[in-house]
Amino acid sequence: MLLIVFILGCFLDWTGIVLLSVPILLPIVQEMGIGLLWFVVLVAVVLQTSFLTPPFGYALFYLRAITPPSIKTMEIVAGVIPFIFLIILMCVLMAIFPGLVTWLPETLYGSVNNLGRS
Repeated sequence: MLLIVFILGCFLDWTGIVLLSVPILLPIVQEMGIGLLWFVVLVAVVLQTSFLTPPFGYALFYLRAITPPSIKTMEIVAGVIPFIFLIILMCVLMAIFPGLVTWLPETLYGSVNNLGRS
Protein backbone atom coordinates (compact mmCIF):
# COMPACT_ATOMS: atom_id res chain seq x y z
CA MET A 1 0.00 0.00 0.00
CA LEU A 2 2.82 2.38 0.85
CA LEU A 3 4.54 1.57 -2.43
CA ILE A 4 1.37 2.62 -4.25
CA VAL A 5 1.33 5.89 -2.28
CA PHE A 6 5.02 6.38 -3.07
CA ILE A 7 4.46 5.87 -6.80
CA LEU A 8 1.41 8.14 -6.77
CA GLY A 9 3.60 10.77 -5.07
CA CYS A 10 5.72 10.94 -8.20
CA PHE A 11 2.76 12.02 -10.33
CA LEU A 12 0.05 13.58 -8.14
CA ASP A 13 -0.13 16.30 -5.54
CA TRP A 14 -0.43 15.10 -1.95
CA THR A 15 -4.02 16.33 -1.63
CA GLY A 16 -5.07 14.25 -4.61
CA ILE A 17 -3.34 11.20 -3.18
CA VAL A 18 -5.00 11.64 0.20
CA LEU A 19 -8.44 12.16 -1.33
CA LEU A 20 -8.06 9.17 -3.66
CA SER A 21 -6.21 6.59 -1.60
CA VAL A 22 -7.02 7.12 2.07
CA PRO A 23 -10.75 6.30 1.76
CA ILE A 24 -9.77 3.06 0.02
CA LEU A 25 -6.79 2.11 2.20
CA LEU A 26 -8.05 2.92 5.71
CA PRO A 27 -10.87 0.32 5.77
CA ILE A 28 -8.40 -2.30 4.55
CA VAL A 29 -5.92 -1.29 7.24
CA GLN A 30 -8.65 -1.42 9.90
CA GLU A 31 -9.74 -4.87 8.75
CA MET A 32 -6.15 -6.09 8.92
CA GLY A 33 -5.89 -4.89 12.52
CA ILE A 34 -3.06 -2.45 11.84
CA GLY A 35 -2.91 0.62 14.07
CA LEU A 36 -4.42 3.60 12.29
CA LEU A 37 -2.09 6.12 13.91
CA TRP A 38 0.95 4.15 12.81
CA PHE A 39 -0.37 3.77 9.25
CA VAL A 40 -1.39 7.42 8.86
CA VAL A 41 2.01 8.64 10.09
CA LEU A 42 3.75 6.25 7.72
CA VAL A 43 1.61 7.48 4.80
CA ALA A 44 2.41 11.09 5.76
CA VAL A 45 6.14 10.36 5.72
CA VAL A 46 5.86 8.61 2.35
CA LEU A 47 3.86 11.56 1.01
CA GLN A 48 6.78 13.83 1.78
CA THR A 49 8.49 12.23 -1.19
CA SER A 50 5.87 13.78 -3.46
CA PHE A 51 7.59 17.12 -2.87
CA LEU A 52 11.00 15.72 -3.81
CA THR A 53 10.44 13.24 -6.61
CA PRO A 54 10.44 14.22 -10.25
CA PRO A 55 8.56 14.91 -12.48
CA PHE A 56 6.21 16.91 -10.24
CA GLY A 57 8.43 17.60 -7.23
CA TYR A 58 7.20 20.97 -6.02
CA ALA A 59 10.20 21.46 -3.74
CA LEU A 60 12.44 21.03 -6.77
CA PHE A 61 10.65 23.86 -8.55
CA TYR A 62 10.88 26.06 -5.45
CA LEU A 63 14.61 25.41 -5.26
CA ARG A 64 14.96 26.06 -9.00
CA ALA A 65 13.33 29.46 -8.50
CA ILE A 66 15.72 30.60 -5.76
CA THR A 67 19.02 29.15 -6.98
CA PRO A 68 21.39 31.02 -9.26
CA PRO A 69 21.10 30.29 -12.97
CA SER A 70 24.49 28.58 -12.90
CA ILE A 71 23.01 25.65 -10.96
CA LYS A 72 21.30 23.19 -13.27
CA THR A 73 18.00 21.49 -12.51
CA MET A 74 19.67 18.07 -12.69
CA GLU A 75 22.05 19.15 -9.93
CA ILE A 76 19.06 19.95 -7.75
CA VAL A 77 17.48 16.58 -8.53
CA ALA A 78 20.77 14.84 -7.73
CA GLY A 79 20.92 16.78 -4.46
CA VAL A 80 17.56 15.50 -3.21
CA ILE A 81 18.22 11.82 -3.95
CA PRO A 82 19.93 11.24 -0.56
CA PHE A 83 16.90 12.72 1.17
CA ILE A 84 14.58 10.37 -0.70
CA PHE A 85 16.70 7.45 0.49
CA LEU A 86 16.53 8.80 4.06
CA ILE A 87 12.74 8.93 3.84
CA ILE A 88 12.67 5.34 2.62
CA LEU A 89 15.04 4.29 5.41
CA MET A 90 12.85 6.01 7.99
CA CYS A 91 9.78 4.25 6.63
CA VAL A 92 11.54 0.90 6.93
CA LEU A 93 12.57 1.73 10.51
CA MET A 94 9.01 2.76 11.39
CA ALA A 95 7.70 -0.47 9.87
CA ILE A 96 10.15 -2.58 11.86
CA PHE A 97 9.81 -0.55 15.08
CA PRO A 98 6.22 0.80 15.30
CA GLY A 99 7.05 2.19 18.74
CA LEU A 100 8.92 5.03 17.01
CA VAL A 101 5.51 6.32 15.93
CA THR A 102 3.30 5.31 18.85
CA TRP A 103 5.54 5.82 21.88
CA LEU A 104 4.86 9.53 22.47
CA PRO A 105 1.07 9.41 21.91
CA GLU A 106 0.83 6.33 24.13
CA THR A 107 2.89 8.06 26.81
CA LEU A 108 0.72 11.18 26.69
CA TYR A 109 -2.72 9.70 26.07
CA GLY A 110 -2.57 6.01 26.92
CA SER A 111 -3.89 3.62 24.27
CA VAL A 112 -3.81 4.85 20.68
CA ASN A 113 -5.73 2.05 19.00
CA ASN A 114 -7.96 4.34 16.96
CA LEU A 115 -5.98 7.44 15.92
CA GLY A 116 -5.33 8.57 19.45
CA ARG A 117 -8.83 8.03 20.84
CA SER A 118 -8.82 5.83 23.94
